Amino acid sequence: MELRQLEHFIAVAEELSFTRAARRLHVVQSGVSAAIRSLERELGCALFERSSQQVRLTGAGAALLPEARATLDAAQAAQDAVRAAQDTLRGTVNVGAMASVEVVDLPALLGQLHARHPAIDVRLRLATTGSAGLAHALLSGDLDVAFLSLPEHKPAGIDARELATVPLVLVVSAAHPLAQRGKVALADLAGEPFVDFPPGYGNREVVDRAFAVAGVVRRVALEVPDIDMGAALVRHGLGIAFLPAFAVARTPGLHVLDVHGTMLRWSMHLGTSSTRRPSSALRALLDLVDLHVIAL
Repeated sequence: MELRQLEHFIAVAEELSFTRAARRLHVVQSGVSAAIRSLERELGCALFERSSQQVRLTGAGAALLPEARATLDAAQAAQDAVRAAQDTLRGTVNVGAMASVEVVDLPALLGQLHARHPAIDVRLRLATTGSAGLAHALLSGDLDVAFLSLPEHKPAGIDARELATVPLVLVVSAAHPLAQRGKVALADLAGEPFVDFPPGYGNREVVDRAFAVAGVVRRVALEVPDIDMGAALVRHGLGIAFLPAFAVARTPGLHVLDVHGTMLRWSMHLGTSSTRRPSSALRALLDLVDLHVIAL
């Protein structure tokens, strides 16, 4: 039994798809299928029930899964112990983050990690599907750590630590009729076009939830995955928005309104897997995170 076979088995078991497992492992699908067939021959039983429409674990496959994970974790621990004895940390850390969020000085963090441990290879992915996409990548094993915004009830399988909480404020252009008012209610905003992040982003979820609780339907006219772009669209009168307070200070021509009875806050979390043992390379990065959290 080879570690590579177990790695392929775990990927298929978690993805329940040979195609997605191959994509996750960056290998051809035939290679994944061959590894699983070889493992099944060696064990003398089927690990998956396959059909044209779905892949499911057999009883034997379900029994193997936790043992396979433990075996790979033990192999990683053995490698880490040898590297620690050589006083040289090596390995790869897959990092996910959202663009244009300044809670963590990510370039400085990764730069310090490189200065201390130049043999650690960092692979950075900026989210195109928001925090929801980052959370899925953590759960699937594509990412080792992610800087993301999680809902109040965090997904099973993710350990999360809050790094910072930022207020979301309602902004309109200085020429907008609402700019003449000191305070509004959510109900007053029902007919306004909103600029917001796409679904799947943490700040979008906070605002959607607030309107749903208030029983107010709002219209999102423009969706952009960039805070500064959203602020610029508001400044030019294309909509109104709830934006992190730090973005408002650097964008001229915006007017902030108080929202009666509503205080919206958006949190940034540090997320890791709760089912996989962190490598020594990942632990080295985690040890540096708090030094690079920005007071906003």
